[in-house]
Order: sequence, then structure tokens, then C-alpha cells
Amino acid sequence: MILAAEQNTISTKPRVGFLGMGWIGTSRMEAIIKRNLVDVITIADPNITVYEKIKNLVPKAFFVQDMEQMMEQKLDAIVIATPSALHCKQSVKALESGAAVFCQKPLGRNLRETTKVVNTAKEMNRLLGIDFSYRYVRSLQAVYDCISQGQIGDVYAVNLVFHNAYGPDKDWFYDVKQSGGGCVIDLGIHLIDLCLWILDFPEILQCSSKLYSKAKPFNHAENKVEDYASAQLISDNGTVINLACSWNLSAGCDAIIKAEFFGKDGAAVWGNVNGSFFNFKSKKMKGTASQILFDSPDDWFGKAAAKWSEKLVKSCEYDSDVESVNAVAKVIDMIYQRY
Repeated sequence: MILAAEQNTISTKPRVGFLGMGWIGTSRMEAIIKRNLVDVITIADPNITVYEKIKNLVPKAFFVQDMEQMMEQKLDAIVIATPSALHCKQSVKALESGAAVFCQKPLGRNLRETTKVVNTAKEMNRLLGIDFSYRYVRSLQAVYDCISQGQIGDVYAVNLVFHNAYGPDKDWFYDVKQSGGGCVIDLGIHLIDLCLWILDFPEILQCSSKLYSKAKPFNHAENKVEDYASAQLISDNGTVINLACSWNLSAGCDAIIKAEFFGKDGAAVWGNVNGSFFNFKSKKMKGTASQILFDSPDDWFGKAAAKWSEKLVKSCEYDSDVESVNAVAKVIDMIYQRY
């Protein structure tokens, strides 16, 4: 079924389609629309009721129910926000058609799938972006600047935490074949990415991990998904990275999110405010003293997608910066004892 409220007019803006219009997909579309840099040509979702909810946002867009119908529109780029099991296949298909891609994380359920997508983007010379949204939180960028400028000296220890008092509301999250894993690939992936990004992507040489499901330890080979995970990583320069993440933890608030970096000359700490999923602050510490790095309102949600659209307007060609996603996927495989 194809629905369209109005006919598109001739435009020189990139022609973009959006595949998957759940909460995340819709919010990313809204962030891109605000930039007014692209034309939204097609919206695709198997649930036709979605059209009624979003048609006022994109009155000129066609609404279709699958990717095949979407591809008929000869798009310059596709934004993907579908279940994780589809990310690799759909991204590869879009890239091979000549379209640039922005994909919700994870790009793949494992390193093999992730590498396949990145290699396809490189072969097709097409722009590929991943929704690692926390890189665009200004309070975390302040930590990045602090550490990259050497303000706390060489970092030797990192603590990473993402405890969510709730769990996903879609059944596919709990099927390892569809999701690729549980809280690690859902929440921990953000912690791993932001940590490696801030530390300039050191190689992780060692990993020990423990996974739990409903308070009982298990091995990922048991075909379950974890709701609690603890891992310790050791980088090639000796930095120790401790990670903990969970779903449905009794956190006493909505969420506990933080990243602590300890260096020879001080520390830099980033975390959420009053259990919020959206408000964060950061500070630098030296001995018993502390200094605020950033603690102001920040409209960061969806900024990764918006920044990708800015790149797209300049060039739809491949950007090798995306290859860092392979390092993130490798660490996740190590935590799941698949690597």
C-alpha cells in the first residue's frame, strides 16, 4: 500500500527515506527535518496506523509498508530504525543501491555483520552513519576535550555504568536471534563507544565478563539475553575499564548513567542528573577539589542523525571515521565470549 498526502515538487536537496517509524525512528526524523537540509520522500513501516501519527510532519512523503516499495523511489539516503536483526541486511541493501545510510545502533548483531556493512559502504563509496548519540552530549564533549588536552594526564582507569530501571517493551529485544544480545548490546554499546572515543580508540587486549538473566548467571551460548552484565577490559596501554549495565535494576530512580575517567593528574566524571535519561553534567576533579565542566540545558537527542544529514548535504561519499564501529562491535563480541 502506498499513501501520499501531497505531490513532491522538484528539489535539489538529497532525497531521503525513513525505514522504521517507532519512537526512535520518528524522533530521528524530526531531528533531521529541523535542519531543513533534505527532502523526506518516503516513510516505510509495516504498521499503517503510523501514517496517521506522522503525516502532518511530512505531508509530501509517500507512505509504504516495506523496504522494497521504498527502494522504488530512487533515494539518495535511507535512515534505518528497525529491529536489530534487520540492520545488517537492510543497510547492505540500501548501500548497494547507491544510497547513503544512517542506522540505529547496533549496526550489526556481531562483529561479522558490522564489518560487512562497513565494507559495503567503503566498496560503494557511500556515507554511513551510526546513532551513537552520546558523542553529541555537550557535557560528554567537555570530558572529551578535558582528556584529549591532557588536563588529567594519562588515563589508567575507567568506570562505566548504565542501569535502566525499566526494560525494553518490544518482544524482539528478548530474542537473542533478533537482538544479538540483551543490555550489553542495547545499553553497554553506548558506554563502550563513548569510552573508546574519548580514549582515542585503544585496542582492547583482554576481557573478562559475567552475564546474568533474572538474577542467575549464564553463558551467552545458552541462547538467552542478559539483563545484567559486568565486564573488565584491559587496553593495549594498560588502562583498566570496568563496565556494568542492566535492565530492570532496582536503581531507586529511572536510570544511573555515568562514566568516570581517572588519570595521573586528576579525574573527569560525567553522569545523569537526578536519574534522568536526558539531562547530564560533567566535572573535573583534583584531590578533594572539583570544577564543573558543563552543567546546562542541552538539546542533544537526535543530534547524531542531524549531523549525519549535514554531512550528506556536503557529500554522500564514504567517510572512514565510521570504521571505529568495528572496534565497538569487537568488544561486544568479547564480552559475549564470541571473540
